[in-house]
Amino acid sequence: MDQGTLSALVDEAHKNGWKVGTHSVTVDRGAVAGRAKVDFIAHSLQDRPIDPEAIAAIKAGGTSYAPTLAVYEPVKPGAKPPENPEDARFKQSVRKFGFALHNVKALHDAGVRVALGTDAGMPGTPHGVSTLREMELLVQAGLTPKEALMAATANSAAVLDMLGDRGTIEKGKRADLVLVDGQPWKAISDVRKTNRVFVDGREVFGPGAKPPRANSERAMPAVTVKPLIDDFERDDGRTQLDTVRTDGMDGGHDRTVQVSQVIDRTGGGKALSIAARMAVKQDPQAAVILPLTRGSVQPVDARAFQGVKLDVRGDGGTYEVMVNTLSGRWMAEVKASKDWSTVEVPFSALKRAPGRSASSAPWTGGDLVEVEVGGSRAGGQKLWLEVDNVRFY
Repeated sequence: MDQGTLSALVDEAHKNGWKVGTHSVTVDRGAVAGRAKVDFIAHSLQDRPIDPEAIAAIKAGGTSYAPTLAVYEPVKPGAKPPENPEDARFKQSVRKFGFALHNVKALHDAGVRVALGTDAGMPGTPHGVSTLREMELLVQAGLTPKEALMAATANSAAVLDMLGDRGTIEKGKRADLVLVDGQPWKAISDVRKTNRVFVDGREVFGPGAKPPRANSERAMPAVTVKPLIDDFERDDGRTQLDTVRTDGMDGGHDRTVQVSQVIDRTGGGKALSIAARMAVKQDPQAAVILPLTRGSVQPVDARAFQGVKLDVRGDGGTYEVMVNTLSGRWMAEVKASKDWSTVEVPFSALKRAPGRSASSAPWTGGDLVEVEVGGSRAGGQKLWLEVDNVRFY
């Protein structure tokens, strides 16, 4: 997004009382965010050491910074280092992480407000504990333990204009408190020594506290699902399960360019068209993701069905139908020519998607969250695919 467009968006949002954040990972884009007066930058500027001009732009724009160091740590807590430390990809991640550590300290020293985020939910970055790890990494970057605690509490509340309600321990504010056995303002690792937790003044963890039943649950209970997932006929762009479909291309700074749009289907009705140019990288991907519940949060029980059926038309190559579950991704290959055809993918034909899940849990059919349709081609090549009438059968 160019600076003029971003500035106009920020101006209009601020007129309506909305905050604006950007996902930025390069110094130049961070400077653009600052000049556009974006409220906060999520993720680390990590392509090079930040320069004084970029620091000045971010500070002048009143832009805060949440570096999400926990998601970028090259070797996550409890993980094993790579067998080959000279692996080019690993060496690049170490190099970029060094820039990330340097840049958060440089911005902090210049007076830019540092807040705390983690990008939790990404691989090796679990919710909860990653917040504690983020504070440790802020100290590793050069902030004091007290400054890391402030980033996690008052600074984050201030970024969201919630400091009047939370973020500090004061009379009249929300009584959400974590008590620890230690002095985290001196030794930041003491944040891990949780003794008690209060939410709205009620003890929910600690001696005598009865934990909610949900604490022991791995996920929300599965719900039943209707056979028709999406026929792309709704005018509001939502699936027939009332969820929002999303593009599923590969990530990273250099990524596959994908355009997905609903089109008129010859003979009547509508279908989804996917057109993509593959990034020049290993295993580039283009796909559409169809959540089975809103936000892909609650799993569905599909054991009453045998598999997934859909109408497809494509460039004649191989495509993938993937079923995403709480225990990882499962996939099967399908073919699609220039003429429409209906393909059935029995659940029994699904195999674990390589490289996408470390779990060895068996297929159950009772914890599905998404159905995904797409494919891969060699770097730089194009892919096109049309999809319709995606359903369980």
